[in-house]
Amino acid sequence: MRKLIVDEFMSLDGVVQGPSSPDEDTDGGFEHGGWHAPYLDETAMKWTLENVTSAGGFLFGRRTFEIFAAHWPNASEEEQAMAQPFNTRPKYVASMALEGLLEWENSTLLEGDLSEAVAALKSEDGGDLHVLGSTRVVQALHERGLVDEFRLMVDPIVIGSGKRLFRDGGEPTRLRLVASESTGTGAILATYAAAAA
Repeated sequence: MRKLIVDEFMSLDGVVQGPSSPDEDTDGGFEHGGWHAPYLDETAMKWTLENVTSAGGFLFGRRTFEIFAAHWPNASEEEQAMAQPFNTRPKYVASMALEGLLEWENSTLLEGDLSEAVAALKSEDGGDLHVLGSTRVVQALHERGLVDEFRLMVDPIVIGSGKRLFRDGGEPTRLRLVASESTGTGAILATYAAAAA
C-alpha cells in the first residue's frame, strides 16, 4: 500500500492560492499571486526537488494539471531535474470538466467517485502518490481520511485573503510532526502525518 502525500507552499495564515506567479490563480479577484518566490532559497529548492523526485506518481485537480501540462513538457534545460519526474511518471487527474484522452504523457483521467478511485490507487504497489496544489482535491481527500502526510513549506508572510489549505467547518484532525527544518529565508519545512487514534 502506498501513501498519499500532499506537498504545498503555504503562507502563515494558511493561504495556498497562486504561490508561483501573479497570474497563476486569480479566482475571487486574488491579487497576491507570486508571494512564494522570495522564500525559495537553496534549502527550499532541495526539499522541493526531493519531494518531486521521490514520487511514484502525481495526483492533480484540473487547474493545477493544466498549469503543469502547459509548463513542464517545455521546461528549460535548468529545470530538467524537476521536469523529468513530472513528464515521465504516472499522473492522475480528478476533474469533471475534462474528457477523453489527456495529451500530457502518462496522464489518466480518474473516473467515478474520487474517494474510491484514490483508495484504489493507494492499494496498488509502487511509489507514493504526491498531490501538488489542487486545493479542492486535497480538501476532499483530507475530509475522507485519505491523506497520509502533509509536507508544507510555511512562508513567513500573512496574505490576508485567498484559498486556504483547510476549509472552515471541517472536523478537527490531530497530526503528528515527523520532520521539520527552517530555511535561510525564515520559512519552515514541515512534514505532518496522521496521529494515531
